[in-house]
Amino acid sequence: MEINRKKTLCFTGHRPEKLPSKGADGSPEIKVIKSMLYNEISAAVDEGYDTFITGMQRGIDLWAGEIVLELSAAKKLKLVAVLPYRDFGKGFKGADKWTFGRIIDSAEMVAVISESYTPACMNLRNRFMVDNSSRLIAVVGEQKSGTGQTVRYAESSGLDIRRIDLNRLFPDTDQLTLL
Repeated sequence: MEINRKKTLCFTGHRPEKLPSKGADGSPEIKVIKSMLYNEISAAVDEGYDTFITGMQRGIDLWAGEIVLELSAAKKLKLVAVLPYRDFGKGFKGADKWTFGRIIDSAEMVAVISESYTPACMNLRNRFMVDNSSRLIAVVGEQKSGTGQTVRYAESSGLDIRRIDLNRLFPDTDQLTLL
């Protein structure tokens, strides 16, 4: 599959344990985050984006992938799953395991960055996503994280960045303000 960067966007965001309510599905905060993510993805589709890259991590990546699959029912959208290493996701449990498998089975393309885990494979995955996109949807609170690194790389690469800023949405949540 050839990726048309101009019509492609990628996602970055925190794992559930770094989100308000520790990412508890059904909590008011997670409902707000998922709703905002849905709105950003829908707006991108309306603007002509048709390819979406997910890094397949628990939390924002998997939720974004689910939303793209849901929207694909009405429009022809392509989902690209990027694994930092071949066995990534093997330890996922419950809903995360089910969602991971569904995304892998439905993806137009699955890219594997490294055959085995290396200290650099996560960063290389993030760079692959940014290098093949023109927009980044970032659900970010903590800037000293892989998510923060991805946002900074996207900024230096000139991507259009749409932030869902957790510190502004949930200012009383101490775990997010770790600058």
